[in-house]
Amino acid sequence: MNIKILFALLRNLGVKNFKKGEIILNEGDSNKVVFFIRKGLVRSYLINEKGEEITFQLFPENQIFGNVHAILFNDSSKFFYEAFEKTKVYYTDLQSFQELTASYPDVLGTNRGGVGRQILKQAFQRLDSFVFLSPEERYRQYIKDHPNIINRVPDKYIANVLGITPVSLSRIRSRIAGKRK
Repeated sequence: MNIKILFALLRNLGVKNFKKGEIILNEGDSNKVVFFIRKGLVRSYLINEKGEEITFQLFPENQIFGNVHAILFNDSSKFFYEAFEKTKVYYTDLQSFQELTASYPDVLGTNRGGVGRQILKQAFQRLDSFVFLSPEERYRQYIKDHPNIINRVPDKYIANVLGITPVSLSRIRSRIAGKRK
């Protein structure tokens, strides 16, 4: 990376550390901030009408996340974003990020509209998994894509992300373990 690009990045990025359990974005927020997780784990969740937390997604290191509803639809967030572990992020506002990626698309590995494109890609991958894969296949794909997350969060969060109950997740794991013997 050349020095010009490095300075452009540093000028536009902030750094913030979050304690475990600290809320990064609240439901109802409408800010358009893009985060890159340097270290840690972020959980996005909603609270349903029964008052239960439903985990939508888990974001480990080296992933970008942001207020999906504000970025894509100019709407307020439907989710809370919580530091599930001690987490360090780099962040910038959406406009600065888009300008930076437009200026250096090859270096930053993206192109104009990159954040929205990445968010849509993640959403469609998740939707496709629910349509085309069985719960066991979704689990296998998830642990293949995110091998470190399994040991970092309770099963109920993994089950939420996969759209199954913790009991179903336990049965899937037992079946897989039985096939290995």
